[in-house]
Amino acid sequence: MLEAVGRVVRLGFRAQRGMTDGSPLRTRHTYNPRVIGVSTTTQVVPLTESVLDPGARRRFGVVLLSGGLDSTTVTAVARGQGYELLAVTVHYGQAHRREGLAAEAVARELGIAQRIVDVSFFRDLAWYSALTQPDRFGLPGDRSTDDMAADVPITYVPLRNTFLLTLGAALLESQALHAIEKEGAAPAAVEATLFIAANAVDYSGYPDCRPEFYAAAVETLRLGSKLGTQYGVPFRVETPLIALSKADVVRLAVESGAPLAHTWSCYQGGERPCGRCDSCLLRAKGFAEAGVADPALG
Repeated sequence: MLEAVGRVVRLGFRAQRGMTDGSPLRTRHTYNPRVIGVSTTTQVVPLTESVLDPGARRRFGVVLLSGGLDSTTVTAVARGQGYELLAVTVHYGQAHRREGLAAEAVARELGIAQRIVDVSFFRDLAWYSALTQPDRFGLPGDRSTDDMAADVPITYVPLRNTFLLTLGAALLESQALHAIEKEGAAPAAVEATLFIAANAVDYSGYPDCRPEFYAAAVETLRLGSKLGTQYGVPFRVETPLIALSKADVVRLAVESGAPLAHTWSCYQGGERPCGRCDSCLLRAKGFAEAGVADPALG
């Protein structure tokens, strides 16, 4: 089910105790993996207030911020929804760190606390990809959108989104459990929402960007978590871009005040985007169809 929110089509998923059908709901300097402004307790509701009022709503949000157009847009959207929001940027062993630098700039510009995690060992496990092993596998270039949709390309990183979703959910569950068990929050007053910039319209055919993947993932998170099984707090996975065209993503980014000039989408890590890889071509298509100049190219 798709829910129209203004001009935005959002598809989110939730899993609750006994619910198994996945019912729809309503980021230039030396790269240094580090924690930026992270709180393990709270950033919005003071500890004393939550202890005095266990029924106070605690809305925890984690957004996966890579530094690209899509994740930056989702971060800007999530910022205005009243969550105790934390951005997570993961270096999973991709060929360059230009994206990570962009993510840092985006988080600073939006004023969102960010945690940068280095799990670069993942490239040795998910080695069958041009993004983790560019010396072994060449990047596709100058492809049409029909060619991109024909199969799953070599830029697919095996189970990357499954891995990233798990990392984000682990942090999210830790925040929620701390609020319940150490700060006295009532489980019924706790929300745990994970934002991810999956898109299943103008995309490269990755299977882990499809709605059915996320519908299944929330139930897996519920069944495998203390938060879901002991306290009955559902994980929500919000995918606000999943049914949008790239042009609509650009429009939403502009409307949400996303700092697009800081973003980086190219699979290459040079001074300027290559303009030929799938990601560059899809980005250019989106800006052109939206009638917006790409500020990252200025």
